[in-house]
Amino acid sequence: MTMRDKLPFATLSFAALLAMAAIPFAAQAADIEKGREKADQICAACHGKDGNTPIDPSYPKLGGQHRDYLERAMLDYRDDRRKNPIMAGQAKALSRDDIRNLAAYYAQLPGPLKTTQR
Repeated sequence: MTMRDKLPFATLSFAALLAMAAIPFAAQAADIEKGREKADQICAACHGKDGNTPIDPSYPKLGGQHRDYLERAMLDYRDDRRKNPIMAGQAKALSRDDIRNLAAYYAQLPGPLKTTQR
């Protein structure tokens, strides 16, 4: 069997592996409504009801941020990899699902982020 004969099998094997890897992520889809409820309870006081009107200019605008960035930031605050006493206190009370839901909620809001195409 030549390398050329093995290529279709390798391609199918790789595709199957990718499909299997995606299964856990599909089972953990974020709930935007739960994210909105949690945001209203704990985030809006500092970041604003819309996620883009913080009470202090040094606080970030969250609306429209990338979901994966928001998740990573909140996980890092919760796990003391990112240091901020206010955010650490808030994030420690959040479950993994809370963080996933909050990130999805803020990511779907309009925001000031701009991207440029080259």
